[in-house]
Formats: sequence, structure tokens, C-alpha cells
Amino acid sequence: MLAKDWKKDLFTIPNVLSLFRLVLIPVYVVLYLKAEKPEDYFVAAAILAVSCLTDLIDGKIARHFNMISNTGKILDPLADKATQFTLIVCLIIRLKHPVLMFLAALFVIKEAFQAIAGFLILRKGKILKGALIAGKVSTTVLFISLIVLVLIPDISKTAVYIIAGVDIAFLLLSFVSYIRLYYTHSPMIQSIDESKE
Repeated sequence: MLAKDWKKDLFTIPNVLSLFRLVLIPVYVVLYLKAEKPEDYFVAAAILAVSCLTDLIDGKIARHFNMISNTGKILDPLADKATQFTLIVCLIIRLKHPVLMFLAALFVIKEAFQAIAGFLILRKGKILKGALIAGKVSTTVLFISLIVLVLIPDISKTAVYIIAGVDIAFLLLSFVSYIRLYYTHSPMIQSIDESKE
């Protein structure tokens, strides 16, 4: 059913906003990696802020106007994760702090686990209802902290380690929450046929 519905659902307002966030990724990469002056970094951070804002808006629109779809349940987190991973990689390139490599590795492991687990339940005709609270909080903390790193390119090494440490802690909390979710019979996992279109 999911395969049949994705074309119909793709051009709803929430999903168009998710697609817009994906389009913003290469724009951000070019602006940030070529940034030299403070205003250049500000513009790059502003692009990320717009991405975060559309992420908040699309969820509210989907719930308020009953535009929640299985396509959106895949597209929205895909846009989030692609943006976050790109941001971390860009910061590694520009700031060259080893702790960011560890953050990136943890991020990839967590997302790989969720992708594989999600695929396995999808093969059984099931899908996750939505993101866990721990996942939402982790995403918010990660976005805010990484935007700070973009805005302050000459930030101290100590500050980078503190920020990365906070991000790692929230990522681990989210990771453990999703592991528990997929290995228990959670009501958060439901049949595709029972989910809202």
C-alpha cells in the first residue's frame, strides 16, 4: 500500500517542505565551505535555521490539516538525517576536531540501525507511527548546537568538546530508546493498513 500511495502523498504541503529541506542541503554546503567573512557564516547558519523552521512547520501542518502520510513518515526523517549528517561532515572539514569524527561515527551507527530495523518491520507490513520524544529532543539539540558551531568558526577547542559531548549524550539516549522500541512489541509500531493516509 505504501508503494501505491507515495506519488499521491508526495505533493502535500508537509512533504513539499521536506523536499525543500533536501534542496537546501547543497546550498548550505557551498555557502559554508566557501565562507570567509562573519556574514558568510551567518548566511550559512540562516539556511540551517530555515531548514529547522520548515521541519517544525511541516509537522504542525500535517497534524492540523490531517495530512499525515506514510510517505511523510519516511521523507521527513530522511530530510532531517541528511541535513544533520551533511552538517557534521562540513564541520569536520572546516573545524578539524577529532571529537566531531566520533560524533559522526555514532550518528551513522544509530541511523544505520534505525534504517535496517525500519526496513525489517516494513517487510512485515508495519511502520513506525512517528519519532520518539527522545529522538525529537536529540534532533533539536543537535541542530541548535551545530548551528552554534557554524556561527562561531573560531570557537575554542574546549567549547567544541563540550558541545559535541552534549550531542553524543543525547544521541546515545535516542539510540537506546529506539533499540528498546524495535526489540519490544511497542504500540508505536503499527500495520501500514492501520496508519493514517
